[in-house]
Amino acid sequence: MSTAGEFPGSWRPNPASSVALFEQLRLQVIHLADNGSLAPGTRLPAVRALAEKIDVAPHTVARAYKELEAAGIVATRGRNGTVVSPRDERLGGLSEAAAAYAAVAKSQGASFAEAVKLLAAAYDVP
Repeated sequence: MSTAGEFPGSWRPNPASSVALFEQLRLQVIHLADNGSLAPGTRLPAVRALAEKIDVAPHTVARAYKELEAAGIVATRGRNGTVVSPRDERLGGLSEAAAAYAAVAKSQGASFAEAVKLLAAAYDVP
């Protein structure tokens, strides 16, 4: 297991943004995990340490970590800390959600194109 020596590096949340601070942190971790900057097994800083480093309240970091764990992006291993999950584990939950969405879309008579359009709108893709 590697450590997150440079995480979060120079990144800091933008307090002037309309996006909540925990959400900014959550999105940053997802971005770094997706592009490989946070490799699977990378240990994230402890909640209090990261909160101090990025100048937010500890509950802000705790909420981001909790939501990242619920999404399968990270795994919390008690005293061993929070680590980035392998991508295949993360996609398991996403595959289940996609299957559920497809089932609902089909049951309501939506075409594939309509379902994709709704998903794009929810994803905020133009």
